[in-house]
Amino acid sequence: MSDSSIFVGSKIKGIRESKNLSVEEIAESSGLSVEQINSIENDQNLPSLGPLIKIARALGVRLGTFMDDNDALGPVVCRAEEREKNSSISFSNGAADARKHMEYHPLAQQKAGRHMEPFIIDINPEDKPDFKLSAHEGEEFIYVMQGEVEIEYGKEKYMLKEGDSIFYDSIVKHHVHGAPGKSAKILAVIYIPF
Repeated sequence: MSDSSIFVGSKIKGIRESKNLSVEEIAESSGLSVEQINSIENDQNLPSLGPLIKIARALGVRLGTFMDDNDALGPVVCRAEEREKNSSISFSNGAADARKHMEYHPLAQQKAGRHMEPFIIDINPEDKPDFKLSAHEGEEFIYVMQGEVEIEYGKEKYMLKEGDSIFYDSIVKHHVHGAPGKSAKILAVIYIPF
């Protein structure tokens, strides 16, 4: 992860405090525990997307707010060389001994009022993944740019190779990760109704 990486927890804490909301109020609204929220805010626990979406709803903001820097009303262009220099966000896979397995590079963080969240995601290799499936409202589209990706979706497993894509309803429990021991790079577009 680069030095410019965003720590989502501190951003969440800042938004919560600016709205004069307590951790207990966010826990009650999101259905998460006070302990979970404290560990996320203190950047001790890198959450998966599911808890982040619940926190965003409890705070009354879009998921992308945790990554936003500016709010552009017109089109937003993200140049390749800028994307490499820009912030990235890492999320855990739910494993106690793993700090991250995916590094998200937002592609439209300056776009105001968006309902889609486009990312380039670097997936780090894991020999023994220990992950938890999660669900949230919305839809996801994934296109494999490099490597191989395994997607657990409900009771099914889908193996995708370079050039393959998948579109699914994210209300069904799912998890995206690299094939065992392999890294990958994907384009992901996540739609979350607000």
